[in-house]
Amino acid sequence: MTVRITWTEASARRLERQFLATSAKPGVPAADVVATMLGAHAQVLSAAELSVGVRTEGTTRADVREALWEDRSLVKTHGPRGTVHLLPTAELPLWCAALPAVPTGSVFAPDVRVTEEEAGQIVAAIGDALEGVCLTVDELSEEVVARTGARAGDLVMPAFQTLWPRWRQVLHRAGWSGALCFGPNRGRKVTYTRPPHFDPLPPDDAVRTLVRRYLYAYGPGTPAWFAKWLAAPGGWSSALFGRMARAGEIEEVDFEGTEAWVVAGDTEFPEDGGREGVRGVRLLPYFDAYGIAAQPRELLFPGAAYQRALAGGQAGNFPLLLVDGVVAGVCDAVEVAGAAYQISGEYSMIEAAAEKGWIDRERAILEALTGIKRAGAQNIL
Repeated sequence: MTVRITWTEASARRLERQFLATSAKPGVPAADVVATMLGAHAQVLSAAELSVGVRTEGTTRADVREALWEDRSLVKTHGPRGTVHLLPTAELPLWCAALPAVPTGSVFAPDVRVTEEEAGQIVAAIGDALEGVCLTVDELSEEVVARTGARAGDLVMPAFQTLWPRWRQVLHRAGWSGALCFGPNRGRKVTYTRPPHFDPLPPDDAVRTLVRRYLYAYGPGTPAWFAKWLAAPGGWSSALFGRMARAGEIEEVDFEGTEAWVVAGDTEFPEDGGREGVRGVRLLPYFDAYGIAAQPRELLFPGAAYQRALAGGQAGNFPLLLVDGVVAGVCDAVEVAGAAYQISGEYSMIEAAAEKGWIDRERAILEALTGIKRAGAQNIL
C-alpha cells in the first residue's frame, strides 16, 4: 500500500530536519548544520552566515568565519548549480565526485568555448597554481595562461558587460573537481586557493548518495524537483531515480496526489499531521537553502506570495517570512502576530538604514535576530 503524505506532514518533517523547527543546540558545529542543508548558498557570504545562524542557538557570524578560515571545517566553493556555497570540508569527496558526474552543456558560442581537453588542462593548471597559496583572479589568470597557452587568456567570455578570459568559463569545474576553493579576501579582492587533497568517491556512488541526502532533507521529492535543485537534465534525473527505485534504494509515496519518492524505509512523519511542527513564524535570509530546495513551489509560495517572492519563478532573491510553514511575504510587507510584526518592522528599518550607509547591514540583522531570540520568541528564526 502506497504511503500518503500531506503538505503539512512533509513541511513539519523538513523544518525539523533543517533545524528550523528546533534549533541546533549550542556546540553543534557549523559544518554539521551546513551538511543538513546540503550546502549554504554563499555568493553573498553574509547570506550563508545568516542561514547557519537562524538554525542554531548562539552561533554568530564570527563562529561561521572561524569554521571557514581558521579550523577549515567549512569550505567556500562551487556547489549545486555551479553557484558558490559553503560546504563541509569533510564532504568534499562526495560533492567533488557527484557534481562533475551531472551532464552539462556550454552556454557559450562555439568560438568562445573550450574543448574538453582544454578544460582538463585548465583545471589541472588551476590546481597546480593554487597549491599552498592564495591568488586573486588576475594573478591566477597569469598562471593559467603561462601553463596552458595564450588561447586560455583570450578576452572572449561575455560577463557583466565586459569580456573575461576564455579559461574562466571552467572556473566552477575547478571547484567541482577539488582544484580550487575561495580563500580569505585580500582587502576588497577575492582570492582563490586549493582545498586539502582528498580521494573522491566513485561517481555513481556519490550521485546516489546525493539523491538519498536530498530526499532525506527535502523529501518527498520527484526527479524533476531534484533536477531543478541541481540544474541537471530532467531525463538524466528520471533515469537515475529509476535505477535507484529498481535497486530498492528509494520508495514511492503519494505526496498530495503526486508520485514522489523518499529514501527506502524513511516513511515516518509527525503523528499529528504536522500541524504543531509547522506552527510559528520564521525568517529566512536571502538565498536560504529551504526556500530554494523545498517543493512544490506552488504550495510553499501560495497565492500572491508566488508573485511577490519568486523573481521570474526563481527562488532566493528575497528574504522570506514563513508563517505556519508557507511563505506569507518577503519580510517587509507582512503583518501577522506581534512577533512577526516585530521582525517585519525591524528588517525594513535595517534595510533602509543600510541603504543610506548608516549601519552595517549584516551585523544589524544578526543582532536583531539574536535579540528576538533572547526575548523568548523561540519559534521565531
